[in-house]
Amino acid sequence: MEGGDIAWMLMSIALVVFMVPGLALFYGGMVRSKNVGNMLMMNMASIAIVPLLWVTFTYSLGNEGDGRFIGGFDKLGLDGIEGTDLIGVAFLMTFAAITPALISGAVADRMKFSSWCVFLTLWSIIVYTPVTYWVYTGWHHTGLDPAALDFAGGTAIHINAGVAALAVAVVLGPRTGWGKDKMEPHNLSLLLIGTGILWFGWFGFNGGSALAADGAAAQAVINTFVAGSAGMVGWVGIEWLRDGKATVLGTASGLVAGLVAITPAAGFVGTLSSIAFGIVAGIVCYFAIKLKERLMYDDSLDVVGIHGVGGIVGGLLLGLFAQEGVGGQDGLLFGEPAFLLSQVIAMGSVIIFSFAATFAIAKVVDAVMGLRVSEDDEFAGLDASIHGEVVYSD
Repeated sequence: MEGGDIAWMLMSIALVVFMVPGLALFYGGMVRSKNVGNMLMMNMASIAIVPLLWVTFTYSLGNEGDGRFIGGFDKLGLDGIEGTDLIGVAFLMTFAAITPALISGAVADRMKFSSWCVFLTLWSIIVYTPVTYWVYTGWHHTGLDPAALDFAGGTAIHINAGVAALAVAVVLGPRTGWGKDKMEPHNLSLLLIGTGILWFGWFGFNGGSALAADGAAAQAVINTFVAGSAGMVGWVGIEWLRDGKATVLGTASGLVAGLVAITPAAGFVGTLSSIAFGIVAGIVCYFAIKLKERLMYDDSLDVVGIHGVGGIVGGLLLGLFAQEGVGGQDGLLFGEPAFLLSQVIAMGSVIIFSFAATFAIAKVVDAVMGLRVSEDDEFAGLDASIHGEVVYSD
């Protein structure tokens, strides 16, 4: 790697690491004040546990080897990986760390912290590791013609985490009083600070996925900027028309929806196309979160509706808008319908596997140690009952 590429990738690693506490603040602002500390801890647990798994064995299983469905054991403990080769390992490690943290938003206010730590460990090994191998090394990449694409993690991260969030939320059950009590975000300022950190980090998330300081990185960065802006316009626009008010929560949600949607396509589509990604994602995700009440699943912080649905929107739009002149592959609108089919097959496989495997993991953890806190602890708040501290004191 050239010096400029090394500097860009090292900076991108730091940007994505910063997204984890940003996500903690984003989610922390959305929960009730008595559960803020627990949400912060759930996110930080991910960046504490997953990197240890990554450097010991999940990097090797998820990225090395020539199998169709899983890697090998040749690089256990990063054996033989040194120098600038460690940059790629570290960059991918940040992705592995933030993915299970996304799921925490679906189980907010009611999951045992001990069970969460066990769950995210098992999920990282059993679900995230093979999925990331499929997407970037295995059969999604080599077994489909043309190959399915995922520039920075739309399928491997957002669809994967969104579907997993649905599965564990179903096993966990709804919060006490859900649908009856008011459970509004307790601090919109904290929410918006977290949103800003996420957007800031997303430039490294998407731009760094070019793995060089080049034109592909520049395309990914401007697409990330534009799609995030368009996501806000799409969400707030439909919210304003339907509800009569534009909200801070809607602004933040639309921004994240746009960012999620452009993630799989950031280096594969033109800048004007990224406007469509953001606007469509903002509108579709707005309607998607309304379905949870009809379908009766309690996704506390809308992980399914924003990350899961937003990732699907992005993968489908990539199948339409991909341009060979930008990223080497044409989509349906540019004469290649088979590519859209590859996208559908790839996303469908992850949806089915992630839901089934996550559901099984949650059921096992629930049977062995229980997933939920007691009703008394839930009423008192998880900060005081589980962690013995409160974020806000009188």
